[in-house]
Amino acid sequence: MGYGLTRGKTGVALMLAAALLTTSETASAFQRGTLATVERPDVVPVAVQRREPEEKFQRRVVRLVTGEAPGTIIIDTNNKFLYLVEGNNRAIRYGVGVGREGFGWSGVVKIGRKQEWPEWRPPAEMRRREAAKGHILPVVQQGGEDNPLGARAMYLYKGNQDTIFRIHGTNQPWTIGLNMSSGCIRMMNKDVEHLYSRAQIGAKVIVIGPGNRQGNIAFEDRGIDILRTIFGG
Repeated sequence: MGYGLTRGKTGVALMLAAALLTTSETASAFQRGTLATVERPDVVPVAVQRREPEEKFQRRVVRLVTGEAPGTIIIDTNNKFLYLVEGNNRAIRYGVGVGREGFGWSGVVKIGRKQEWPEWRPPAEMRRREAAKGHILPVVQQGGEDNPLGARAMYLYKGNQDTIFRIHGTNQPWTIGLNMSSGCIRMMNKDVEHLYSRAQIGAKVIVIGPGNRQGNIAFEDRGIDILRTIFGG
């Protein structure tokens, strides 16, 4: 129960890109906060890379009590869940990966645009920082299976301004359920494709996290909708 106030080629650059992921570290339009974090090593053990996300992070139909309108997306960064509100106390729940320590955020934004197999443009400050460590990141990486943004991306806007945060897929699904990103919301590719086909441009996105900048948003996850899971609908 929670309350909201509450992908393949390999290479060093790509591993770093996936581990660092994916947004500007400034994102000055939002107040940053601190989340409980999993430390990010420079080299991720192979055993970890092969880890499957926990069962609880698999996509499920759940009973969700909320006053938010159908089509709204609620992201609970503390519990690593994203909900697509369907109305009538129903929602689709997805597991996500979220910002590491110092990169968590909260607020009410919207989907400003959507893209299939998006290209990745590491921010200039990220490229400079990594170059100082001897790691050269591409200026632009075209979309594909090696791309850290995965199969789909939904770009989050505040009014008409791109926040530089995205809801996107990942080529490293083992990061689902962890605090690993630079503020973007990561999903398994199969899940981001599922959400992408349902989420509309202009949809309200509520990100619940540090600073409580989302305001007084309440919801209650009452668990898996057993009947709908069995019979559909």
